[in-house]
Amino acid sequence: MGPSVSTLLAFAITSLAIEMTPGPNMGYLAVLGLSRGRAAGLSAVLGIALGLGLLGIAVGLGIGSIILDNRVAYETVRWAGALYLCWLAFDSWIEARRPPEIGPLDLSLTVYFRRGLVTNVLNPKAGLFFVAVLPDFIDDSAPAVTQLSILIAIYVVVATLVHALIVLLAGAVQPYLSRPKWRRGAGNFFAATLLVLAIWLFMKGAR
Repeated sequence: MGPSVSTLLAFAITSLAIEMTPGPNMGYLAVLGLSRGRAAGLSAVLGIALGLGLLGIAVGLGIGSIILDNRVAYETVRWAGALYLCWLAFDSWIEARRPPEIGPLDLSLTVYFRRGLVTNVLNPKAGLFFVAVLPDFIDDSAPAVTQLSILIAIYVVVATLVHALIVLLAGAVQPYLSRPKWRRGAGNFFAATLLVLAIWLFMKGAR
């Protein structure tokens, strides 16, 4: 027997509230949708969805708790996430200075999928949600594995819908940034935004 309808609804609303809170994934997808277009952004969305599923499985196996309870492991993941965003900022700055004809289309969509996956796996926010919030919706009278699977699936669906919407909205503006001058200016802005996200990720997760 799985969670009740009221529990599922409450969890879905909680998941939506969490995903609507600005964070590294939201910022990265907005930047990617604006700078590289919808196809690249949606590829990253799929990578993030896979990352969320893997994090959910890790929490189910107890790995998430081990990382969050171990200061060294937690700090390693947090620093890796911040440094990865710094690298993406540098990449955005370089990409904006390439000739337009080899700009947004020079990378395979698989690359953006992989970047979305890595960005999410190195984001402590999702792992913290699974460890700290999700257990509150588990009913001791029902099998935990079944409930965990259903709740993780709901979170992944809600997060994916929110992320896709962000990319689609950002992608609508992307065609207007195709001119070299606009691309360089936008690239500088996006690089700075990613750097701010990296700093935010480090400061937000400090404990």
